[in-house]
Amino acid sequence: MPETPDGAEFPADSPDLHKVDARSLRGLAHPLRLRLLGALREFGPATASALAARLGESSGSTSYHLRQLATYGFVEDDPERGKGRERWWRAAHRGTVFDSGRFLDHPDPEVRGAVGVVLHETAAAHTQELGTWIGTMREWPETWRHAWDISDFQMRLTPDLTEELIQKIHALVESYRDLVPEGTEGAATVRSHVHLFPRPAE
Repeated sequence: MPETPDGAEFPADSPDLHKVDARSLRGLAHPLRLRLLGALREFGPATASALAARLGESSGSTSYHLRQLATYGFVEDDPERGKGRERWWRAAHRGTVFDSGRFLDHPDPEVRGAVGVVLHETAAAHTQELGTWIGTMREWPETWRHAWDISDFQMRLTPDLTEELIQKIHALVESYRDLVPEGTEGAATVRSHVHLFPRPAE
């Protein structure tokens, strides 16, 4: 899933990242809109009909929610692909960042509810992706069956050190982004989920 809650400092001025405000957060906070945006970011431009087939939805529903996503700046027309009345859509940014802590304390209850929807839907999407991999990993070459990880770690940190760790993990992941050219034999798109959160003492 494309959404990256902002737990530390992010390059908000990057053209590849959509810095979400309260208005656009409310526009994003819908399960189907999050799935549509995720599909466009992962698989590339598509029509409402193609997305409907991929996600098991009606084309009328995907078309409506794509227009809503466009209103809030998350997707845009892909004029290079459209033919006649066929309308193609593409993601406007590579990722989304927002300060979840600030929105959780927002005076507008609709904003507080919206951030909850986005966070829970993102967590559910991560769980589904990992479950799909585990269920299909036997179909992959042996090299890939050894090149994956599901680990958890526990340590005692302060909030400042936790933010520092998040920054270092993000920087490490980004350093690998453009190392493998498109079409490289044996390569695949790799998904990485990063979850850091405090636990109660008891």
